[in-house]
Amino acid sequence: MTDDHFFSDRKAAYYTLGCKLNFSEASSIGRSLQEAGYRTARTGEVADVVVVSTCSVTEVADRKGRQAIHRLARQHPGAQIIVTGCYAQLKPDEVASIPGVSLVLGQNEKGKLLEFLKLKNVESGIRNYPEDDSHAQPIPDSSKVRVSPLWGKEAGEAVFMPSCSQGDRTRWWLKVQDGCDYFCSYCTIPYARGRSRNGSIATLVRQAEEAAAQGAKEIVITGVNIGDFGKTTGESFIDLIRALDGVAGISRYRISSLEPDLLTDEIIDFVARSRAFMPHFHIPLQSGSDEVLRLMRRRYDSALFRQKVQRIKAVMPHAFIGVDVIVGTRGETDEHFRQTYDFLRSLDVTQLHVFSYSERPGTAALKIDGPVPSAEKHRRSELLLALSAEKTHAFYASHIGRTATVLLEHQKRGVPISGFTENYIRVEMAPSPTPLKDNTLVHVRLGDFSADGTALKGKEESEQ
Repeated sequence: MTDDHFFSDRKAAYYTLGCKLNFSEASSIGRSLQEAGYRTARTGEVADVVVVSTCSVTEVADRKGRQAIHRLARQHPGAQIIVTGCYAQLKPDEVASIPGVSLVLGQNEKGKLLEFLKLKNVESGIRNYPEDDSHAQPIPDSSKVRVSPLWGKEAGEAVFMPSCSQGDRTRWWLKVQDGCDYFCSYCTIPYARGRSRNGSIATLVRQAEEAAAQGAKEIVITGVNIGDFGKTTGESFIDLIRALDGVAGISRYRISSLEPDLLTDEIIDFVARSRAFMPHFHIPLQSGSDEVLRLMRRRYDSALFRQKVQRIKAVMPHAFIGVDVIVGTRGETDEHFRQTYDFLRSLDVTQLHVFSYSERPGTAALKIDGPVPSAEKHRRSELLLALSAEKTHAFYASHIGRTATVLLEHQKRGVPISGFTENYIRVEMAPSPTPLKDNTLVHVRLGDFSADGTALKGKEESEQ
């Protein structure tokens, strides 16, 4: 009997919280379970194994993780619930204490989920694999936790878990980097993800080629701090995207997020003239106040951020620019927030991703005076969200009447098929004489806003 039959005819369910990187890794875990004989549990079925990929960027994320675990334990009585992700790494004992949790895997361990699952099944008396498998040693009854430290004297070298996977949408995610060597005062990600590390360019190109062979047309390049690519291989991010641009079959790449200080003019200029990299940027700002940026221990100031936005718009006038911003950090006064608001209003950006500051244990930010009340955080968030909606609407409106190429995405039955332009405008397609298929590039003329105002209407002109 081969490894592919260890878990044949068993069912798995998945629940993922957090960033694109989490979804990429969860998708890879799901694929490995499928290859081992699991099938995804259908709605209403009780799964044998439930994999929960958690986030811990805020206390809200921790709470959502706990709630999800409780809910899934009720929905899948008797299932082995395996918890991974940042919450599992940072607070493994807390996660292990939640009723129903069978196993907690850290960042270095989740790539070996199948191996741990086989061991756990030995402990449970489940023997779906050869009796002579010398690797199958029971996990001691005394612990559910398999988490290795990622920082400090006890930490070994953090592992890079490769991942190139398709989620439930059309696009694929290619993980090129993990971990972070930056220690912003508000952030636990370096502790949850470990040191900056990456795959080699040659390996990542092969993964993109394999995705293309499976029909992928669009890949999102993801990681924790992808501009820091090369720490473990001596390579560079610009060399990586040059190599990926040459992969036949991939029509589009999107870069998930780049720190302003790592977004070089060379990268911007390359994207502007490349074959497949889209005019779409996501840049974390966090605050438009230089004083707050210093408190956050960010590695740039507002002047550099403005310069990057202006450079992008100079070579790609129609580029979509998304911006992360945090409100209500300790020490952020009304004047600091006003500076942030005015700075963002003055920038030619498209969308704001607004987060309310959440205090995280062990971070340097807790030593900063001046906590901001929750009601004030909410007020500031609402102001920036309104500004974001205004900017996004204006950006969409400026493209009405233009032509664009749209990659159609998988849609639920009864919902008009839609997709995104090169510069990430969502387009809702009008009925076509010929059936429209997902993962297809179509040339469209952009019309007015859709009924709910979240997209532009598109009429097919010719298929690419």
